[in-house]
Amino acid sequence: MSEWTWEYTPDDYGNSLTPPVKAEVGRICAELAVVNSMVFLDGAAYQGPSPGLRVAHGRTTEGQYVMLSYLTDVRGERIVVVSVSCL
Repeated sequence: MSEWTWEYTPDDYGNSLTPPVKAEVGRICAELAVVNSMVFLDGAAYQGPSPGLRVAHGRTTEGQYVMLSYLTDVRGERIVVVSVSCL
């Protein structure tokens, strides 16, 4: 089994997030990486269509709602976070 990763785009996007939000984004993305590694077993050899832009959400330990938009780069075996919103 491959090791899927995750990252922000642009790379420094995470620097603008508060520590609790950044931690929640990390937790959500770690789960997404595991799930997608099980869904797309072919990984880098995958030849199907891209899943497109998707949304996931969660709550920080302080109760702040976090929603992130992400792309699944199947061939790159990574989750790419494109935006984070928090309330």
